[in-house]
Amino acid sequence: MDVTSLTSRSHALKDPAEQLRVINNHSPVLCTLPRFDQMLEQSGLSPLKPTGIDIFQINLGYMCNMTCKHCHVDAGPDRKEKMSRENLEYCIQAIEALDAETVDLTGGAPEMHPDFRWLVERISKPGRTVIVRSNLTILVTNPKFRAFPEFFKKHGVEVTCSLPFYNKYTTDKQRGEGTYDRSIEALHKLNEIGYGKEGTGLVLNLVYNPAGAFLPGDQKALEADFKNNLMRKHGIEFNELFTITNLPISRYLEFLVKSGNLDDYMEKLVRAYNPAAAEGVMCRNTISVSWNGTLYDCDFNQMLEIPVETEESRHISDFDPEALLNREIRVNQHCFGCTAGAGSSCGGTTT
Repeated sequence: MDVTSLTSRSHALKDPAEQLRVINNHSPVLCTLPRFDQMLEQSGLSPLKPTGIDIFQINLGYMCNMTCKHCHVDAGPDRKEKMSRENLEYCIQAIEALDAETVDLTGGAPEMHPDFRWLVERISKPGRTVIVRSNLTILVTNPKFRAFPEFFKKHGVEVTCSLPFYNKYTTDKQRGEGTYDRSIEALHKLNEIGYGKEGTGLVLNLVYNPAGAFLPGDQKALEADFKNNLMRKHGIEFNELFTITNLPISRYLEFLVKSGNLDDYMEKLVRAYNPAAAEGVMCRNTISVSWNGTLYDCDFNQMLEIPVETEESRHISDFDPEALLNREIRVNQHCFGCTAGAGSSCGGTTT
């Protein structure tokens, strides 16, 4: 597995425009696949419009302690992008103006941002859900991050963690040697202070991404498998498992191209298109803010540099809820990933 990002390798796929070209026109098969906007129109969902802004998602930057081969963010230790204090202040203003129900902090590894603690302290309040998307290993790898579980508990932060599978081989193959053992250590630490335990109110969720060129299985069945195996092997408890379909962008797109699976994978996504899943896609009730303050319909559009349609409110400093609620959501072929089968979002299936 490569240990650096596409960006640091100056790989052609570091360019979002090149990624879009590849998934649209890389082969005769891809050129002839139905267009996502056409499928929306046939489903009576075009134009795709927001239903609200219930989730305010902030990507704090692309720096991460890991370089996973499926990462759609192209994150890694070599990525230095991080949100400025000025843009964080604008985010806080927007969160308060919306009285946002949920604030979703992601990255990279969001915990690595120097203002992470400050931000959580500013936005936490009764009745609001603050989610941190953690790779788990960050909580046990570096001594300066070992206090984060207690910090999360103090502020009632909901912890949503990546864990490719409940066995060592699959997890380490996808995310690097030693990942599984460190992840289990972090989960034990979270369990010890009450996360994932019934009656504590401390929510611990896991995220599953398939390790190959296939769609995730049934979410409830996988959740049961994860719970049974993690309890039997390690005595670990958690609340819910979210299955997320890998979208054909960034390093996962590199994997699909290198392995010769791109055509087949895109055909699978198109064949599995589900109008009910399309109706519930996360971009309809979410705003995603990039580290540089640009506004996007979702985290995936952010990585492909497809900003929101509303030119008058395209940066967090110009945040206009009314304009954003009346926008048309921008789509492309990667969107088939969120509408295949039972659907896919940062909160798991959409149907």
